[in-house]
Amino acid sequence: MTETNRQGPPGPREPLGPPGPPRRYVALGALILGLLAAGTAWWLSRGSGRQRPPDTHSHVTHRPEGVPIPTTRGVSQATMRTVRANVHAALRQGGFQPGAAIFIRILKHSRAFEVFVRKGRTFKLFRTYRICTFSGELGPKLARGDFQAPEGFYRVTRRQLNPHSSYHLSFDVGYPNAYDRAHKRTGSAIMVHGNCVSAGCFAMTDTTIREIYVLAEDALKAGQPGFSVHIFPFRMTPARRKRLADPRWGGFWSELQPGYDAFERSARPPKVHVRGGRYVIAAGEADQRRREQQP
Repeated sequence: MTETNRQGPPGPREPLGPPGPPRRYVALGALILGLLAAGTAWWLSRGSGRQRPPDTHSHVTHRPEGVPIPTTRGVSQATMRTVRANVHAALRQGGFQPGAAIFIRILKHSRAFEVFVRKGRTFKLFRTYRICTFSGELGPKLARGDFQAPEGFYRVTRRQLNPHSSYHLSFDVGYPNAYDRAHKRTGSAIMVHGNCVSAGCFAMTDTTIREIYVLAEDALKAGQPGFSVHIFPFRMTPARRKRLADPRWGGFWSELQPGYDAFERSARPPKVHVRGGRYVIAAGEADQRRREQQP
């Protein structure tokens, strides 16, 4: 007798879920996700080498006059203490007083950033720094977005310092001034800053901007109401004006010339006014005394 295999009653069936997508759709979705991930990685790597835009008002700290300048948070306090000590030592070695008034002159063609410090009644050259980079060409800034660094006579007060800049440290040069506004020139937030990238600003190395910032901050804290920043296309000698002449800007540069000459004669930043849409350079003390002595 052959034994037969008996099976018990069938057990309960597992409930059936909704049918899954066909395999070809799963493969297609994985391919699309892979392409998106690769594209994102390429875009990020491409963006890492881009030139940054200039400082904007979103991170320019404006403070009313009389409010103490905050400590420099963009750089460690230990670093700034060391920088300040070194700058003060260099000032004393050159016969300057730490915290003395300053005057800045920028010469675009030679990328010279000159810092003069008051010694007695006149200003003497303390250091010439090299501008790491600036955008545009010789000539003034005319409009927002033209990626052009300005030229002219500007003034910096304590509210224009920005220790929280995205570009290490910075200060706003004061563009547009009264002359720029009279000529309908647009744009704003033109900075001197670090990080060595520029889209209309004057960019310095981080090491350089620390020293410049200390000189500016100390002078303003010591009582200088504001310091002048004169920006020229080049050193305004007759030979350079002839060699670098540009018919587009000849008239404008002729308005800058008296300001350049006044400082060269007196070693004091001249007072600059704007009247009728033109720069007017007031005679410095040395020029005034010279005129009074003339018969």
